[in-house]
Amino acid sequence: MSLSAVADLLTCPNCHRPLSIMDRTVRCPTGHSFDLARQGYVNLLTGRQPANADSPEMITARDRFLGADHYRALADAIADRAAAAVDGLPAEQGRPRLAETGAGTGYYLATVLDRITDATGIATDISVPACRRAARAHARIGAVVADTWAGLPIADGHIDLLMVIFAPRNPPEFARLLAPGGRLIVVTPGPDHLRQLREPLGLLGIEADKQDRLQATMSAHLEPVQRDRLRYRLRLADDELIALVTMGPNAHHTDERIAERVRALQPPVEVDVDVWISEFAQR
Repeated sequence: MSLSAVADLLTCPNCHRPLSIMDRTVRCPTGHSFDLARQGYVNLLTGRQPANADSPEMITARDRFLGADHYRALADAIADRAAAAVDGLPAEQGRPRLAETGAGTGYYLATVLDRITDATGIATDISVPACRRAARAHARIGAVVADTWAGLPIADGHIDLLMVIFAPRNPPEFARLLAPGGRLIVVTPGPDHLRQLREPLGLLGIEADKQDRLQATMSAHLEPVQRDRLRYRLRLADDELIALVTMGPNAHHTDERIAERVRALQPPVEVDVDVWISEFAQR
């Protein structure tokens, strides 16, 4: 979609004044302006794209893997939780306003918007290729290139539901964004997530106390509501394994021999999906 449906939520990254769309430009009253890309996203980074931003190759791999619905059970579980959270909002708050930070291709946000048919959503990511893809993931998504750690260009207290799925977490920033009664959904890997691939493919490890630390850091700013664990198993061929490994942070830590290592596993391989879905509320 055009960015117009969510433009009233966006703020200038330089002066924090409200933004509006004029022709192909996004402007603030102070005079700062940002070009609206022909693909429909806007870049509100104030500096260069960070070096750790997802590359075009990573986004293509993620689009291929998620597009095959290997994580559909996870997406549906998130949508169930999101719909329940939004159902609890006061009717006078009007159309639900959603956001996903580190949204990548927009796959999860699009699934949630399919479920919550009157909502609009902002997808933010530091990767330009990711936002280019997210901008066309759903008719009610507005995509913004922005850095979670630098302060998101979204107005205080206007987001009814915020999602952070396998992405960086900035608790005080999330608390700033949430409207009264707003909810945050955080998805993190469990101890057995992709365990069959970690050692043979040299994947990143998962800290044993990850969930405890998440609860502690989030609880300083938001009220814990509930958390659930989702576990299931995939059976993946070699091209699917390569896409899985190269679509996320592991891509920064694997070498060009990844295809050779995958073939050595003699696919198809059974792989565990193990994730925690945690929900927090604005205080």
